Amino acid sequence: MAISLSSLKRATATLPPRILLYGPPGMGKTTLAAEFPDAVFIQVEDGTPAGLEINTFGHLTTFQAVMEALYALADEDHGLGTLVVDSVDKLEALVWAQTCADNKWSSIEDPGYGKGYIATEAVWREFLSICNDLRTRKAMNIVFIAHSSIDRFDDPTAASYSRYDIRLHKRALALFQDEVDAILFLNQDVSVKEEKQGFGKEVKASGFGQRWIYAEGRPSFVAKNRYGLPDKLLFEAGTGYRQMAAFFPNTPPTTAPVENTAPAEAAE
Repeated sequence: MAISLSSLKRATATLPPRILLYGPPGMGKTTLAAEFPDAVFIQVEDGTPAGLEINTFGHLTTFQAVMEALYALADEDHGLGTLVVDSVDKLEALVWAQTCADNKWSSIEDPGYGKGYIATEAVWREFLSICNDLRTRKAMNIVFIAHSSIDRFDDPTAASYSRYDIRLHKRALALFQDEVDAILFLNQDVSVKEEKQGFGKEVKASGFGQRWIYAEGRPSFVAKNRYGLPDKLLFEAGTGYRQMAAFFPNTPPTTAPVENTAPAEAAE
């Protein structure tokens, strides 16, 4: 049937969110992900925060084992509502190992000129495809956890500077940035002040122990979202998902949208 203007229809977001959650160690990324409803963890790194009980297949050490767990979720009946991958930067090493095995390389650098990293994209797409299948067929939220790194950013419009980034190779990072609906940065606010010490000045950084979920990017970190989340949300254990859920599609209104009351100067 030919497409015509009569084919137009109004559409809105209906699928569960795909979220990439990253930040420095110890900020509560796993704890926040566990707040999502009926979460099941693909644990690629060993270790669970003390006192946190999760549904898990255990520590998976090969890409094949990760895919077997994902296909079990896709093929078998269950009432699980959220897939959490902890963490995708640890998974990257398994993706490289799988790519090397498929091509009989001794290392990802073997083919030279970055060709090994290009080849990993096919393996990453296989992984992302089954995650998307769980989202569409099983109506599961998808949460990818990643660690942060501090990298130099060459801004074409200004001087270069350092910023928090997601600890993935640039080709894998580009795939995730295109795929997810939200990139959320979890960190503390830091204030910086100068103090005179003798003949010079000493710069001191201090924090207030408060952790924030940042949903909009700044020069010092990457973040985005498609749901109209506030720039930042105060994260206290047990409240993170509840605050965000009010903005997600087809989510029961368990709470009213949270107003962003953070002072503008604290956003970095």
